[in-house]
Amino acid sequence: MISKARIKWIKSLEMRKYRLQHNAFVAEGPKLVGELLPYFTPLYMAATREWLEDNPQFTSHISLSNCAVDEVSQQELERASLLRTPQSVLAVFPIHNPIPIRKALETGLLLALDGVQDPGNMGTILRIADWFGIRDILCSEGTADVYNPKCVQACMGALARVKVHYCNLAEVLEKAKMPVYGTFLDGTDIYEEELTEGGIIVMGNEGNGISHEVAKHVTRRLLIPNFPKGSITTESLNVAVATGIVCAEFRRRT
Repeated sequence: MISKARIKWIKSLEMRKYRLQHNAFVAEGPKLVGELLPYFTPLYMAATREWLEDNPQFTSHISLSNCAVDEVSQQELERASLLRTPQSVLAVFPIHNPIPIRKALETGLLLALDGVQDPGNMGTILRIADWFGIRDILCSEGTADVYNPKCVQACMGALARVKVHYCNLAEVLEKAKMPVYGTFLDGTDIYEEELTEGGIIVMGNEGNGISHEVAKHVTRRLLIPNFPKGSITTESLNVAVATGIVCAEFRRRT
């Protein structure tokens, strides 16, 4: 059984200030927890007997750590879960400090997010970065918290492989010694622009795009054209969809 104190602790991690205070985040569900376990040693787990019996490769590893594990019923799990429909296992993982930004800037192709607000978009962008082999994402301080439970669930384990760095994005871009790309309505058609193997791809806020402060440091402005060109279509693309299109084109050509 999960104690009341443990439930209170888990529930508190839904809020950013407590995630920072405890340096921990929550992940739920067999697929997500299973993807994270090879990379993070959990601080705590609550799981049904069925999950524990079906995953001996994880339980033997966990038993060697200081992780507390509670075997619970589905009903007990519901009391602690942050989801509407809990899924047999919940884990609390430590937040790992990412490598220094200066080292991240040596990794080739990076993403930079300027004020992306929606945790679902944030999680989807992490999955896109993971798919296209982008290992570091720079984020302005106003960007959604990557450890928000909605983001953690949406990224489907990409958090284990993609490192997120919160920073003064304008200052970092100003000092960057590589091309800085950004998407704008007045940019050059991405399918006609020369793209480099290394660089930083900046994606902006859902409603306002890239901020003026950050835009000053974009050296190559790109446009994702609609088809047929010049026709009347939807006003804009979702930021995660746009990120997928841009990353795919970079990887296709470089």
